[in-house]
Amino acid sequence: MPTTKTIFVCQNCGYQAPKWLGRCPECQKWNSLAEEKMPGISGVRAEKEQFVTHSTRPQKIKDVKPIDYVRANTDIKELDRVLGGGIVAGSVILIGGEPGIGKSTLLLQVSNILAAKKKVLYITGEESIIQTKMRADRLDVGSDNLYIVNDVELSSIVEHIKEIAPDVVVIDSIQVLHNGEFLQSAGSVTQIKECAGALTALAKYKNFCLFIVGHVTKEGSIAGPKVLEHMVDCVIYFEGGNQGNFRILRSIKNRFGPTNEIGVFHMTQKGLIEVENPSGVFIANRQKSISGSAIVPTIEGTRPILVEIQALLGPSNFAMSRQRAIGLDSNRLTLLIAVLEKRLGLNLANCDVFVNVAGGIKVVEPACDLAVCLAIVSNFKNKPLDSETVFIGEVGLGGEIRSVGGIASRINEAARLGFKTCIMPEADVKEGQHRGPMKLLGAKNIEEAIEKGVLS
Repeated sequence: MPTTKTIFVCQNCGYQAPKWLGRCPECQKWNSLAEEKMPGISGVRAEKEQFVTHSTRPQKIKDVKPIDYVRANTDIKELDRVLGGGIVAGSVILIGGEPGIGKSTLLLQVSNILAAKKKVLYITGEESIIQTKMRADRLDVGSDNLYIVNDVELSSIVEHIKEIAPDVVVIDSIQVLHNGEFLQSAGSVTQIKECAGALTALAKYKNFCLFIVGHVTKEGSIAGPKVLEHMVDCVIYFEGGNQGNFRILRSIKNRFGPTNEIGVFHMTQKGLIEVENPSGVFIANRQKSISGSAIVPTIEGTRPILVEIQALLGPSNFAMSRQRAIGLDSNRLTLLIAVLEKRLGLNLANCDVFVNVAGGIKVVEPACDLAVCLAIVSNFKNKPLDSETVFIGEVGLGGEIRSVGGIASRINEAARLGFKTCIMPEADVKEGQHRGPMKLLGAKNIEEAIEKGVLS
């Protein structure tokens, strides 16, 4: 009979300690350690070891024969792009996002498409079968090979998988599953880690593709221990919030494809519809004659996308001015404002500065620095930028404009949408000259870029 022991587990990062601590040594969170009772070591190992196969002996890496992974397309091009070309048998895909953003809707649509050629098992733990059926009718989902069951107990779910032998399994969601071997309630760090570990091992052993839905915390990360993201093969986040109609699917981790690839969807009454021309969508409603608006071709994964950077400056009513960024790194914005004050002599200390990336997309690459700076200068001087010009470049602390990658694809995307001029790092002009019909203007520093980009 296995003995039971008591440990203290951090509910934020999963750190385990033999005694209670006021502050977690791993993530530095206060009062995050909770008492949990663990079964003996034999009970813990029993669930996983029935699925895991071990190599008989070590072998030389040069003697290992590579395997060409066979992908199955979901027929949703934006999702296939994010996954690296489709789903891989035996892979585990974790999808996170805010409540109501469309995780269950997307997976129900994908399940229906895959069920045309494969056997799919959809396990819902948060909704009843009737509730899921109501959504399925709205989405016109009803394939003969799509099975659905409402269950939260891990042992029962394993039996369902063994009985049906599906090619694809969807778990909605991992936070509601419960392993009877552990005394903690569903949603605890231990339950999430152990349930995900057992299902991942089963997916590898049975060679089926496993989709796992994960809730997110108020900070935007997937709830549960960070080891959950290390277990799976692919981590995908929904972005854009549930207040708008557009959804952005971004891959954070992918063992079978590129990371930071994005897919863009439009939420409708009939479900998620893919957006084939994201650049046109993000800049469709821009006003060409106002100050504080700049267009920049960004690179998301392998895809160039044009986005609009908006800046608004106003007199500060407080002792300390405010600097807010939506869709951009706020620390990067503070750095760029300091460069403008030091190198150009702009008096921004008494101004509240607000910068926004239109459309709800998040831009993390430094190639948008020049567009941010020119948008701020444009609004500060109340002079609009040329509406047919795009801006590319990283801005250094000395005010210099530094080279960025992917110049050819950025210029081609801007030319495709009708832009005539590109202000860019002078060092990249030679590379981009033979790439398209656009007029390329090189600039060594911020001063030159402002002279060429801000209308008088």
